Amino acid sequence: MSCSLFQKFLISSDSLHVYAANKLIFTSDKTHLIPLLEYINQFSPFHQEVTIIDKIMGNGAALLSVLANSKEVYSPLGSQLAINTLDKYKINYHITNITPYIKKNHSEEMCPMEKLSLHKDPEEFYTAIINLTH
Repeated sequence: MSCSLFQKFLISSDSLHVYAANKLIFTSDKTHLIPLLEYINQFSPFHQEVTIIDKIMGNGAALLSVLANSKEVYSPLGSQLAINTLDKYKINYHITNITPYIKKNHSEEMCPMEKLSLHKDPEEFYTAIINLTH
């Protein structure tokens, strides 16, 4: 993955890019974890070892990256919780700024998805988030 692709992502209005063999296969400008969930539901069975570029790599996004068959993630912001998950599942990461946890907007409170992801494996988190939306 070239740094120029990450730089292009950073100046775009997109929230998620997914690459397979340096070819862009999915993009979204939707917010939160919706883009990753859409990718997993529509495309992950057809692609292995993808690279994910996400605006924010919280623990929820890290767990979903496992289900997306990711081998590598890039993000301008990530949590230490996400890094622990990425290390556990042997996913390479390139995160510019690391925070202990992802916070709610304009608050010091933990983001609800970060909180929901605690102590869950990827399948448990996926099931929990799907149950919230249905």
